[in-house]
Amino acid sequence: MPSTHMRRTDLAGKAFIGAAREVLLLFSAMRPADWVKNVFVVAPLFFSGQAAVFDKVALTGIVVVAFCAMSSAVYLFNDINDREHDRLHEKKRHRPIASGELSTGLAASAASILAILSIAIVGFSWKVVGVLVCYGVINVAYSLWTKHVVIVDVISIAMGFVLRVFAGGLAIEVTPSSWLILATFLLSLFLGLAKRRHELFLMRTDANSHRPVLEEYSIKLVDELISVVTPVTLLTYILYTLDEKTIHHFRSEHLYVTSLFVVFGIFRYLYLVHRKDLGGSPTDLVVKDIPLVLSILGWISAFLLIVYLS
Repeated sequence: MPSTHMRRTDLAGKAFIGAAREVLLLFSAMRPADWVKNVFVVAPLFFSGQAAVFDKVALTGIVVVAFCAMSSAVYLFNDINDREHDRLHEKKRHRPIASGELSTGLAASAASILAILSIAIVGFSWKVVGVLVCYGVINVAYSLWTKHVVIVDVISIAMGFVLRVFAGGLAIEVTPSSWLILATFLLSLFLGLAKRRHELFLMRTDANSHRPVLEEYSIKLVDELISVVTPVTLLTYILYTLDEKTIHHFRSEHLYVTSLFVVFGIFRYLYLVHRKDLGGSPTDLVVKDIPLVLSILGWISAFLLIVYLS
């Protein structure tokens, strides 16, 4: 017969393993891979030419962490709200909440804590707090309602990225240019539409894999919308690099060179969407497709060389 001490040790060990497993499941449900989207917070710092100023970098870093926490809170809320529908989805049914491995009570508590924490850490600026709260409200509204409204769904996604840019600018007391806001909005629309197209493609083979709003879309319609957004996005960035204010701000007439990488990056993304039937996860493509990664690194390098090292 095992001793009482051994039984207690065994129970404690099982409890520890169980707790560690729940923590890992919770972390997975927070979707850390999607935190890369919060890089848009850094845009005002990068484009203002202050990326070498330590205080500005620190403040921007804090806002990035805040958005990671708030976005994870939103993901948890969304997964709780959609758990019944996700269980019918080929891939989403394996998510911790949909599969039942992670309790909704723990997920809800974690979401509340993350939301409060995200607001607390940006308490140095009530304006940033306001933008962060706005971001949370828009995403909750998206989970509950706007994701079911055609066109409004992708615009809601794009607004989330725009708010990231505004928050990054407010943190370092820099007003993002209208060019930057427009480029962010249009690029986000482009990615959102590409995602909808991928979901429509999946709908052909799995009737349970689609969102209800996709019944209002068609691949032809989405392709036409993408064909409108794509050239406008490219022209917005190109005109930004040629604008007199931009040239004066960066003291360089060569910023247009970076447009080559932007054009290639968007063309490559369109190739992956139309010829490889990808685009369901922009985050995965941005970090896993080598040509796309190289185009992003090339753009960053060219920008740094022209703005910071010239």
